[in-house]
Amino acid sequence: MTLAPAKPTGLADLGVLPAEGLAVKKGRVHEFPQLLADGTIGRRFQDLKVIAIKTEEAGAPLVRLVVQFEVFGDNTAAAEAGPGFEAVLKAGDTPLATFASGSLFLPFGNFWYANRFAFAVPVADFDAADTLDFVAKAEEVRPI
Repeated sequence: MTLAPAKPTGLADLGVLPAEGLAVKKGRVHEFPQLLADGTIGRRFQDLKVIAIKTEEAGAPLVRLVVQFEVFGDNTAAAEAGPGFEAVLKAGDTPLATFASGSLFLPFGNFWYANRFAFAVPVADFDAADTLDFVAKAEEVRPI
């Protein structure tokens, strides 16, 4: 997904206060499926939003990458705690940093669950970043 400079609006629920020098990059994908080995859908990810925020906290520069989405179990349940996802922050085709999550919050199948993850990012990576690859890791599921 493309990360583009954006207005610093809608950040209150993340605890971001308006400040001089605040910079934001945002990207969004409406929906994508996580396919199983047989080609059927095992998970649906919807309203994937990525927000990179550069601000100052206690006099020091601070950058956070927030990845949030809803996930649906599509008639499947995780066999055990899943592997989550990887997010690769990039400048063009050059990877800058890779972030990995723990398990997704998806305690039951057939229901949408909100998920939100935050990662610390070096300031130079924020300045250079223009894309993010979201990779839903392969996960063993069982049909419901």
